[in-house]
Amino acid sequence: MKKSDFYYDLPEELIAQVPLTDRTASRLLVLDRQTGAVKHQQFRDLLQFLKPGDCMILNDTKVLPARLLGEREDSGTQVEVLLLKRCPEGAYGEGMCWEVLVRPGRRVRPGHRLTFGNGLLKAEVLEIIDGGNRIIRFEFDGVFEEILDQLGEMPLPPYIHEKLQDRDRYQTVYAREEGSAAAPTAGLHFTQELLEEVRRLGVQVGFVTLHVGLGTFRPVKEDDIEDHEMHSEFCIVSEETAQMVRDCKARGGRVIAVGTTSCRTLESMAGEDGQLQAGSKSTDIFIFPGYKFKVIDALVTNFHLPESTLIMLISALAGRENVLAAYEEAVKEKYRFFSFGDAMFIV
Repeated sequence: MKKSDFYYDLPEELIAQVPLTDRTASRLLVLDRQTGAVKHQQFRDLLQFLKPGDCMILNDTKVLPARLLGEREDSGTQVEVLLLKRCPEGAYGEGMCWEVLVRPGRRVRPGHRLTFGNGLLKAEVLEIIDGGNRIIRFEFDGVFEEILDQLGEMPLPPYIHEKLQDRDRYQTVYAREEGSAAAPTAGLHFTQELLEEVRRLGVQVGFVTLHVGLGTFRPVKEDDIEDHEMHSEFCIVSEETAQMVRDCKARGGRVIAVGTTSCRTLESMAGEDGQLQAGSKSTDIFIFPGYKFKVIDALVTNFHLPESTLIMLISALAGRENVLAAYEEAVKEKYRFFSFGDAMFIV
C-alpha cells in the first residue's frame, strides 16, 4: 500500500490548540467498522456503547516535563533540550545520562557544558550518536525528578503552537508510570468519575504501560508503507491485566483499547494463539491494513495526522475506506483534530 492511500485534507483551523475545560465535553464519532455507519455523540455518551462483561484497557504512562530551556555555559547561547531516553546505569560511566534532542544542534558539541535554571541543573555533552541525538550527563544536588518538575515544560506535539496553561491537561487522570515524551491522548477525555461509571456498568478497567516516544510523530517517508521503519517503545503488561483480558475473551466480552498505544501493547504481548501474556519488552509493531488483530475488539482513539502510522493502524481495524469516509464526515462537521481534539469510538 502507498502512503498516499492514507491522505486526507484537513483545514489547519481544525487542529485543536488548547484542551477543553471539561475533559468529557469532547465530541465522539462512533464508527461501526462492519458497515461504516457513523453516529455523532458527546464523549460522555461512550457509556451507551459499553456492555457488561466488556473490559477497557488504558495506558497509565505519565509524561515527563521533558523540555528544558537553558544555555551553554561558555557562550550563553540559548539551547532547548528534549529528554528522550534515560541511558542504562553505567553505560557512560558514573552519573545520570540521557539521550536527548538538542536545538540548535549544530551549536552543541561534545565537551560543551549546559546550564538550566540558573545552575540548579547542569549537564555535559558526552557524544553525538546516530540520527544527531546527543548523550548528556546531568549534574545536580537533590532529586532529579523534583528538579525536572520544577524546571521542565511539557513536550507538546509540533502542531500545537499555544502555550499550555495547565500542564496537568496533557496528562491523563490515571497517569502513574513516568517515562513518556508524549501523552497517550485518547485517555485525556476520561475523568475519574467517568471511569467509575464505566465500572458500575459492569465493565472491567485495566492498565498497561507503554512509554510514548517522539517517534510517534515521525512521518512516514517511504512511498511503500511496508518499507517504513517503525520506532521502538517500551511496554509492560501485568499478570493482573493479562488475566483480566483472558477472562474477558473467555466469557465473550469485548476488549476495548483506549488509544493506539494500548492497542499496540496488547497486540505486541499476545501469543500466536491470541492469548495475552504478562511481561515487558520493547515493541516496534507496525499495524496497517492486512494485520489480523489477536486481542482488541474495539478502540477509543483521537483523530490522527494524514499519512501517519496511527491512521494506518485504525484503518487496519475499521477498513481504510470506512476510516477516510468517517474523517471526511468529521471535517465536514468541524470536529477538533489531534492531541487536544475530539475522539472516535471504533466498534
